[in-house]
Amino acid sequence: MLKGGMQGMMKQIQKMQAEMEKTQSELGNKTVTEESGGGMVKATANGKKEIISIVIDEEVASSGDKEMLEDLVVAAVNKALDSAGKMAEDSMASVTKGMIPPGMNIPGF
Repeated sequence: MLKGGMQGMMKQIQKMQAEMEKTQSELGNKTVTEESGGGMVKATANGKKEIISIVIDEEVASSGDKEMLEDLVVAAVNKALDSAGKMAEDSMASVTKGMIPPGMNIPGF
């Protein structure tokens, strides 16, 4: 009986791994956009935490205030990466929900 239980558990783990791989692949197509400076700079990241777009308002771009622009870009990018990370965590958590007992910290799950 224990052997059957182990086989069942292994099948469940394999299924979860396949779903995790599918979810990770799909994260490349999901995006989040964050902004700074009241929308003067917008950064878009995908679920793989890659910046795929930065949009800078013409007014701030031509202001000549290089330091402010750099700060706004950094802020928007950091927000986008943070949101992308949360999106990825939520997506992966939905795959593993109910499969890993609460409190069991397994790296990568």
